[in-house]
Amino acid sequence: MPTQREVDETMIRQHLEKITEGIRAKDLEGLKKLYATDVVSFDVEPPLQHVGVEAKLRNWAKAFTFFQDVNYEIRDLAVTVGGDVAFGHCFGRLSGTLKNGTVTSGMWVRGTFCFRKIDGNWLIAHDQASVPFDVASGKGVVDLEP
Repeated sequence: MPTQREVDETMIRQHLEKITEGIRAKDLEGLKKLYATDVVSFDVEPPLQHVGVEAKLRNWAKAFTFFQDVNYEIRDLAVTVGGDVAFGHCFGRLSGTLKNGTVTSGMWVRGTFCFRKIDGNWLIAHDQASVPFDVASGKGVVDLEP
């Protein structure tokens, strides 16, 4: 019989698969259900933070406007669960076919997800996507692969 931590980790992994499915479907309503209402997101594009689920959804909606078809994948996911909070880290890549027909393989980013268990459901309370940068040039390094 699985422990509560094992059950919770499975739920979180399934939650992140729903994120992946929601992005691929450009399903803002589906994605909304996966975030805490007060989520704080540190994404790769300005501003420094997106506060609240509506701001997070506006950020996804903006990204979706560039794509005819969009894909999202996660690699090397690690999850740590404790009580009513959990975190995970992974590599993520947004790719697909742009509206002008150009196929893009996107870029790999480093992703961190922080979860809170609210009313029995694991919701993303914080996420962060980042790219490494070259200290000498001050520019992001976007051609790395896991």
